[in-house]
Parts: sequence; structure tokens; C-alpha cells
Amino acid sequence: MQYQTINPYTEELVRTFDLHSDSEAEAIVAKADETYKADWSKRSPAARKTVVKKAASILRERIEEFAGYSTLEMGKLLREGRSELSLCADILDYFADNAENFLAPEKIDVKDGEAFIETAPLGVLFCVEPWNFPYYQLVRVAAPNLMIGNTVICKHAPNVPQCALAFERLFLDAGAPAGVWTNVFLTNEQAAKVIADSRIRGVALTGSERAGAAVASEAGQALKKSTMELGGSDPFIVLDDADLETAVKWAVNGRMRNSGQSCISAKRFIVLEGIADAFLTRVKSEVEKLKPGDPMDPGTSLAPLCTEAALNNALKQIDIAIKGGANVLLGGKRLDRRGFFLAPTILTDVRPDNPAFHLEFFAPVAMFFRVKNEDEAVGVANDSPFGLGGSVITKDVERGKRVARRIESGMIFINRATGTSPELPFGGVKNSGYGRELSHLGIGEFVNKKLIRVAAEMSDAVSGGRP
Repeated sequence: MQYQTINPYTEELVRTFDLHSDSEAEAIVAKADETYKADWSKRSPAARKTVVKKAASILRERIEEFAGYSTLEMGKLLREGRSELSLCADILDYFADNAENFLAPEKIDVKDGEAFIETAPLGVLFCVEPWNFPYYQLVRVAAPNLMIGNTVICKHAPNVPQCALAFERLFLDAGAPAGVWTNVFLTNEQAAKVIADSRIRGVALTGSERAGAAVASEAGQALKKSTMELGGSDPFIVLDDADLETAVKWAVNGRMRNSGQSCISAKRFIVLEGIADAFLTRVKSEVEKLKPGDPMDPGTSLAPLCTEAALNNALKQIDIAIKGGANVLLGGKRLDRRGFFLAPTILTDVRPDNPAFHLEFFAPVAMFFRVKNEDEAVGVANDSPFGLGGSVITKDVERGKRVARRIESGMIFINRATGTSPELPFGGVKNSGYGRELSHLGIGEFVNKKLIRVAAEMSDAVSGGRP
């Protein structure tokens, strides 16, 4: 494994980074543990808030620098990079401003004496994160856990090392002591050793099913709490009473943003037959307008995929779909130009017996399904190993809510594509993982909910044989 910057637009190798040795990894774990015990966990919420708020401020001040790294390393449109960083700053502010309230002691009514629950940090956490949103994926772990008092070691994706290092510098520049947030360049085998280390108290991963299964197994064997945010194949259901303009706008935005490289992309368009032809015609027309080019150029609306391997995998999946009987309405091939560009693709007639039916396309590829009624729409939506997000488009919001409740997923959005914001919990079910990030739920994953029970004065009797 190599950590290196390869520009997806120029296909040029920019820089390579050395892996940490086993002894360096050991020193990093030791430092994170020392910082947790001697410093960070002992600070008041107000003191931790100062650092986290400063980090948010730095992101806003240096947004061009940070966005430039993500455009260079994974090909993100510069304007999308700016948007990601603005969201990251909002998440940092959200937890800085709300953590003390979220972590406040909870009183329990008891017959005698006193009882309450206090929330305490766990210790050093280890996280494994992907490249597609190279800062947002990190800040979802950083913001709540640093406010709790945990320290974090992060193994980022091998193709975004400069983003990883920039995020580590962010907290040092904000005044955090060394060891609060530390980046590591490790092999998977080295990461497994870190997870097994007794000083690591929890493990968080965002990534593929394969990566999630491996890391969850390693964490489980070591009896470590873990959260897994894995893949998704979000259904985008368009009911027959939907506003066509709304449906088309959110379908294109939901599928094509970040060049389709998002776990919450609207990957399966499931449309009732009364509106299906008009929807498909309009979506095809809008997708054809996407303009490939330099992701630094404001006029570009289609960025390259992150790596050549990602492009080849998408082409392989499209070939599987075609061999299984699917038709290519649009795209389906690599663009004849420099860079890892895939032509925006729409696949139709993807039947349940087609191996592609249950695949996750991590590229600008949409599958279109024509259905007769709500029941069939829900059936297609739920016929998936994934259960992350989803959308229902309808003019009748109550109808949309009824359909939403029937969909097996962690999140459903009505009249827009699946999205994210600091106050909304993020996570899924089935093969999309477990646990939640963001909101008040996200700050409760890696904590010790400690019961403190005070006996009634002079009450030392034992009654009824109860423990």
C-alpha cells in the first residue's frame, strides 16, 4: 500500500508519502493515550470548546487552501470542496455550542436517595475514513468526540494524504495539544494491530462493506465498541402526483454531485408509470448538459472519478449490467479525454435477476425502474442489501410520510435528495452499517454512560434478597 497524491484530472503522480513504521505507530498510540489521560479528558467543556471553535474559524479563513487539496487529490469540483468545508465548520460549531448540554447529567427518579447518569469519555479512538468527502468524513468523528474528551487516531484513505495531514494541522493550529487528533499512514495489517491495542477504546469506520466487515470483526475480537457507516444504494421514489420540476432537479443533483461518489447518492430512480416517461426524458436532458473539465474551473460541472481503479470498477459494473440484460440509455463508457472521466450513465431494464440489480455504483451511474404503484415502488426500494438513505417525491406530504415509513433505511427525505446537516442523525441499517453520527445521537456513541446511585441517608438495610 502506498499513500500518494495522483491528480485525477491530469493523471499525474504528484507526491508519495512514507508509511509509518511499527515503532512510530506505537509512539502515536502512546502519545494519544498520554494526552487523553493527562490533558484532554481533564479539560473543562469550555476549554475544549475554545479549541474546536477555533478550528471552525480556521476552516472558514483557509477554505481555498483546504478545498485545493481535495480538488488536487480526489478531483472534487472546487465549489463542491468549498461547500464541504463550510459544512465541516458548521459541524464543529454545532458540537462546540451544544456538547455541554448534550452531555449534562441525567437525573433518574428513584424511591429513595439519589440516582443520576453522567457521561464520561472512553479514551483513545481509532477511525478509518474514505476519500470521497475527505474532510466531512473526518469531522463527523472529530467534532463530537473531541468535545466529549476522547482523543482520536485516524487512518485516512491512501489517495488523500495531503487532506489528511491538513486536517491534523487544523487542530494543532487551533491550539490542541499533540495527540488529540493524529493522522497515521498505515497498512491494513498495521491498522489491525492498532485496533487490538488495549489503549484503543473504540473504532469508527466509514467505507465499503468489505472494509466494514474486516474492521468490525477486528474490533469485535478485541471487545471494542464500533460504529460502521458503509455503502448505500438509495432509492429515489417519484410518485405519480410529484411535481416534475422538483423530481428532476433533486434526481440529477442527488445522483451526479461529487461525480456520483457518495454513499447517499440517489442511485435508483423508482418512478410510477404515470410520470415515468416525462421524468426519464427530462432527467436525460439535464444529465446531458453536464460539462466535464478541470475541477478547478467554475464552468466545469462533471469532475473525474477519484482514481483510475474507481473508473475501471465502474466500467466493469456497467458491463455486468449490460451482460445481465440492461440497456444503456445514456453514457456507459469512459470519456475520450485526459483524466479519469466516466460519461454520465443511465441504465434501464435492470431486472432483479441481473447481478447489477443489487450492486452499489460509486460513479455517475443511475438505474431507472418503472413501477405500477406504491407497493411495487416500496418493494423495489427494499429489495437491496443496503439501507442508508432514500427519497420520496410527492405533492402530498402525508402520502410521502406513509411511503417513507415503509422503506427499510436509516434516513428518508421527502421532496429532496438525501442530505446531511449537523443536527440530523446520519447512519443506516442492513449492510449500510450501524451506529449514528451527527446530532445528539452522534455524541453518544463513544461514551461511558455512568450510573451514580446515592443511598438514602442511614439506609443500610438489605431487603428482599435483591442485589
